[in-house]
Order: sequence, then C-alpha cells, then structure tokens
Amino acid sequence: MWNRRTLLKTAALGALAPAPPALAQATPGVTATDIKIGNTMPYSGPASAYGVEGTALAAFFRMINARGGINGRKVTFISLDDGYSPPRTLEQTRKLVEEEGVAFLFQGLGTPTQTAVRPYLNANSVPQLFVGSPADKWADPEHYPWTIGFNPSYRTESAIYGRYILQTKPDARIGVLYQNDDFGKDFLIGLKQGIGEAHAAMLIKEVSYEPTDPTIDSQIVTLQSAGVDVVVTAALPKFAAQAIRKLAELDWKPLHILASVSSSLTVLKQAGPASAAGLISARFVKDNTDPQWTSDPGMNEWRAFMKTYLPNADSTDLNYVWPYAPCVAVAQVLRQCGNDLSRGNIMRQAANLHDLPAATLLPGITVSTGPANYRPIRAMRMQRFNGQRWELFGSLISS
Repeated sequence: MWNRRTLLKTAALGALAPAPPALAQATPGVTATDIKIGNTMPYSGPASAYGVEGTALAAFFRMINARGGINGRKVTFISLDDGYSPPRTLEQTRKLVEEEGVAFLFQGLGTPTQTAVRPYLNANSVPQLFVGSPADKWADPEHYPWTIGFNPSYRTESAIYGRYILQTKPDARIGVLYQNDDFGKDFLIGLKQGIGEAHAAMLIKEVSYEPTDPTIDSQIVTLQSAGVDVVVTAALPKFAAQAIRKLAELDWKPLHILASVSSSLTVLKQAGPASAAGLISARFVKDNTDPQWTSDPGMNEWRAFMKTYLPNADSTDLNYVWPYAPCVAVAQVLRQCGNDLSRGNIMRQAANLHDLPAATLLPGITVSTGPANYRPIRAMRMQRFNGQRWELFGSLISS
C-alpha cells in the first residue's frame, strides 16, 4: 500500500568500485557513498494504474544497490505520490528538491504533471531526466535544456497510425477519442500529420474527455452516431478499458487503434480480452506474454530481475516492462559521469548516449541522444491483439 510519501532506497547496474575521492563539484544529494534521485508518480488518482511503474523503478535501484551501486555510490530513490494532479506534482517536486535535496528528477510520470514542473526545474538547473511521458515537448533543448524525454513521442506514434490507416483502409471515416490535455492534443496532431493534408477529410469526428470524467460512454456513442469506421483512442488505462467495453456493449466493430501507453494486457483484461480482439497498437518494448521471447536473453534478464525483486508482481503487466529501459539509461548516465556528479555533467551525459542497448527493447531499437537530440527512442513496431495476446506485425518503423 503506497502512502503519500514513499521512501525507497535502492540502486543501478554498475561495475563495483571503491568509494570515490572528493567530488569534482558539490551537488545536492551527492556524497562520497550515496546519490539521491527524486520521482513523482500517480500512486492514487485517475492514472493510478501507472503506479506500478514506480514500484519497478524502486526495484531496479534495489538491484543496483545490491550489486554495490554505481562507481561506489548507492542510490536513494525517493518517490512521492502526486495523484496525477499538476499542482500536487509541483508541491511534491519542490519538496524533493528543496527539502529532500535530490540531485535530479527521474521518470516523473504524466504529461500535464511534468509540464507543471518543467519551468521550475529548468529555472533551478535541476535535471529532469527521461520523463515518463511520450509528449513531443520534452525534446526542446533550446528552451528547456534541463528536460529530456525517453519514449517515442505521441506524435511519432500517432503519425505511424495515420500512415497505417492510409495503407490499409484508404476510404476510412476516422473518429478520435482523446484526453483534453497535451497528451491527447499531441496525439491528434501526429495523426493528422500521418494522414496528410490531402486526406484530411478522412478525419470526420474528434471528441475529448477530461481525466476527472467518470466515464467516456457518451463520447463513444457520439463517434458511432457520426458514422465512424475507424476509432483512434488516446486515453489513460481507465478510459481505454471503458472505450473497449463500450464498443462491445454497442456491438460496434470499427477498426480500433489504441495508444501504446494503455496497451498493457492488464488494461485489456479489465475490458475483457474477447472484446479487445482485433485491437491495433504499437510498441518499442518486448511483451512477456509473447511466446517469441520465451528464450530471449534480454527477457530472461528481466524475468530474473522480477523474480528476485518483484516476485509477487503481475509479469503480464507491461507497466513493469516499460521502466526497465530508462533505468538502464540512467544507470549508464551515472557511470559516464564518473566522479563529476555536478548537475551540469549529469545533463551532459544524459545527452551523450550512443546506441545503448537495453534488455527489454525490441530488436533494432537502442537509446541514442545528443546535444540536439532529446528523443532517445524514435522507432516502434505495429501489433494486433488476437483475443489472448499481442502479435507483432510489419517491420520496424522509424521517425
């Protein structure tokens, strides 16, 4: 059970080394033997399904610490509940920086919530690393040099869906259900880019919802009434499950495309797997329910991690898989920092990753960044749900 403040001490994959000498530059949260990392996560509220990601992050750092830490330092990971409320995220982030004295923020989840703290962190030169949101805005080093994302952006993903619709259903009548914030609006922009101006008339209906709404049933009925035959859903897990259930309840069978952030098997179980048959999505990580990864060395690494540090977790929940890759990336950043753990060098190393592999990434996908490249991952593959599990199809699609 998560309390409002959850303190989790743990650490990252790194070679063992003796305690380093004095720091090159004093940094809050950094000592000769320890480094503090902060995080906010919706352990409560409308996006609480993502709370398990915080559990996975904490477990990864426990593994790191059990292996001796990184460059001789262990990690104190402090994760606070923000309830998916931007004002509360700002309050909790200020607490992490000003009271807990963390060196940087890592994998804070949510587009509206992380948007709320970005100005504060950049004004105070605090790294906001590998934000847990695929919004396009995290790749803006000119205006926000202390903020970097991780996942393929919503615009990249939805543009892929737009191109897929053009190729497979060129006479489609498209309707979009989207969350009324940067998440949903980014998704809508990318979809329109994928379709292109010449085919703009294919998009015949757009309906939005608020994260505080109880249901999206009326929006689904509106799309059906508009004569839509392709539904694109950019929604949080709670509302994605509702959309799938409502389509089944109406016995309405349009082509249904779902944002990858809500494609976990856990969500589809809530909706009823049979109701989700034929659903289309995309992803960049492996799925533990896919038999093709049964003997995969990378997934065996992840399974061993889960067995040791999260033995009672639902290993079919992709929200335990997503965080592994950014954890590998932040561990590499800290390794590359060596004994210079100044915030400036932490940020420089975050923008200095080159074809970094991670056990859970799909073949062909690696992590790369640069001073002008704040988009670490820019490729995905399409997938279709067969009523029991996701099946990949097609080749890797890069932006």
